[in-house]
Formats: sequence, structure tokens, C-alpha cells
Amino acid sequence: MRNRGTARSGFALIETLVALAIIGIAMAAAMRSTRFSIDTVYDLKTRTAAAWVAQNVSNQLLAARLFPEPGALSGKATQGMQEFDWRQEVSVTPNYSFRRVEIKVFLPDNPEHVVSRQVNYVARQQN
Repeated sequence: MRNRGTARSGFALIETLVALAIIGIAMAAAMRSTRFSIDTVYDLKTRTAAAWVAQNVSNQLLAARLFPEPGALSGKATQGMQEFDWRQEVSVTPNYSFRRVEIKVFLPDNPEHVVSRQVNYVARQQN
């Protein structure tokens, strides 16, 4: 004797709604994770290109083989199809034969935020 009222085939409406809610929450979490990953990749790309700009400015100074005077110098550079502003600040050190050179790289739309910073010391050339 089988009771016809208790026999079921398929899913009830409440079960389907719960499954859809779980899938929706999982999809929202996956989308948030994907967006975070995209932002991280963009930030890493920008920081890497800015570090290359700082290295290029430093290499130009070293290639000139000049002993820089204290002061500041700024300019613009393009790296990886992205525009950057840079500022080079030369200061004296306790040893008169060395200069401290700090290079800061910024994005043009946010000159308050340093994307990359590099500090070098340049020695006076002995003849």
C-alpha cells in the first residue's frame, strides 16, 4: 500500500529557491574575487613600470658620469604606454665624495601618491 500523497518526483519550489540562492552567493563571491585580481594586476603593472622609470632616470645620471649638485629636477616619462611624472632630489651626505639621489615616480593624476621610490648614492669620480 502506497500513499499517493507522499510520492514525489523532482524538486520542490523551496529546494529550487535555496539552490538558486546558494549559486547566487557563490557567483557574487567569484565576481568579487575576480575584480580584486584585476585591480591587483593593474596595480602591479603600474608599479613595475614606475620602477623602470626610476631606474632609467638613475641610469641616465650614472651614464653621464657627472657629480650632481644638490637640488631637485623633475620630468615626464612614458613606460608601457603609461605616462609618469618623476622628481629627482639630490642631497649632500656627511662624506663630501658622495651624493644621495632620491627618485620618486608619480602618476600625473595623483602627484601626492608616490608609486615608486629609488635611492642611490653617486660617488665623485677620481681623476
